[in-house]
Amino acid sequence: MEKPKVSVIIPAYNCSQYIEKAIESVLSQNVPLEIILIDDNSQDNLGQVIEKYMKLDNFIYLKNETNIGVAEARNRGVQIATGDYIAFLDADDWWRPDKLIKQINLMKQKKYVLCFTAREIVNEDGITTGKIIHVQDEINYNNLLYHNGIACSSVILKRDVALKNPMKYSHLHEDYLAWLTILKKHGKACGLDEPLLLYRLSNNGKSRNKLKSARMTYGVYRVMKIGRIKAFFLMSSHLLHGIIKYNKLD
Repeated sequence: MEKPKVSVIIPAYNCSQYIEKAIESVLSQNVPLEIILIDDNSQDNLGQVIEKYMKLDNFIYLKNETNIGVAEARNRGVQIATGDYIAFLDADDWWRPDKLIKQINLMKQKKYVLCFTAREIVNEDGITTGKIIHVQDEINYNNLLYHNGIACSSVILKRDVALKNPMKYSHLHEDYLAWLTILKKHGKACGLDEPLLLYRLSNNGKSRNKLKSARMTYGVYRVMKIGRIKAFFLMSSHLLHGIIKYNKLD
């Protein structure tokens, strides 16, 4: 097997109805890659659904003995990854075929360690809403403090950066905390304003419950050692962005 350029990490928990679409979208990418699926102790028939992929040389399946949460599940995948880049994909989302190569080319051009994309919103049944969440061409740490415009399933980053900055605290917005930590060290990330991610909007997602999301965001700021007053101000800004965003999507 050709050495993978990208290691795609898919954390999965009770998502048998979605997982095939996610995996097939990864296999449609035109770069050498490996898929690392971390089954976080699912209780559905996930294992049966993905059995047909087990024979692929570039498909790695690990099942956790207990449910460890999405942050640690992703970290476990990163630890065994062999690609030059890490890409994250949630089990209920999927990609357009040219996503990874476009991002890699942009990262090489801009010389940034992390790249994210715009996303097209689909409903829980996978039907497109026709709505797109656009992104800026680049974002720095200070921009990101006020609004998290980075969808985890759209991210690709250098493997060494992912290894040095593992995700923490699944009870918070663990991906947001990781992006802040990375940009504080590396300056900027590049955005590709094309909807290369199809993002399934769930009524049960962390970000959908605005007050719960605000509390989690405040927790992220405190972990980043931001003072209480500034953290509250930033949380309010974040909450306002969230209300505006979801009102547009509803």
